[in-house]
Amino acid sequence: MTTEAATLESTELVRRLRSVPAPRPVLDRDREARLTERQREVLDRLGTLFDDGFADLTMADIAANVGCSLRTLYDLAPSRDELVLTVIDRNLRRIGRGAISAIQPDLAPLVAIRSYLTAANLAVAATTPAFARDQAATPATHRLVTAHSDYLVAITRALLDLAVERGDIAPTETAAVARVVAGLGAMFALPENLETIDSTPKEAADSMVDVILRGLTTGA
Repeated sequence: MTTEAATLESTELVRRLRSVPAPRPVLDRDREARLTERQREVLDRLGTLFDDGFADLTMADIAANVGCSLRTLYDLAPSRDELVLTVIDRNLRRIGRGAISAIQPDLAPLVAIRSYLTAANLAVAATTPAFARDQAATPATHRLVTAHSDYLVAITRALLDLAVERGDIAPTETAAVARVVAGLGAMFALPENLETIDSTPKEAADSMVDVILRGLTTGA
């Protein structure tokens, strides 16, 4: 491949990724920018607190656990549920930014998928049964996580489409393949699956991503 052709391909990869709309943030950019250092510290600490479950926590419980005032919490969110959404969304966006940055423009599409999902699966690396149960049982958090999962699927499909066009893999139903391969982390993090695997959800998902991508290459 010539340098010019490689540049065109990398430009096309970047264009396709940028065309995929990201989920709407719980905290918009202006509100995020106005957070104080103390507020950011509290939000970071809440991520650890919620690992042990959040459904039974009141705002007073949360304030006591992280050592802040109720006013600090209510300045961040009007309710416990909204606070949980804010914490989960910030964490998923942080991991998502890292995952996108793992896609180098000169990577082949399947290599890019592996790099992307390996980084994205950090979102479920430390998922606990308590957190998984509360997340699955809370409609608002379930919808939020689903929106982020759909974004993973859309990015993965864009890369699969490019792989088909390049002839790296045989023509296939990329929407279905993307739904499977990008949904592995979320699937293994479900309460009913989490306690049945011998590894973390991330490790299980990463290994299955490799199996599926190798199968696609073999079938090209």
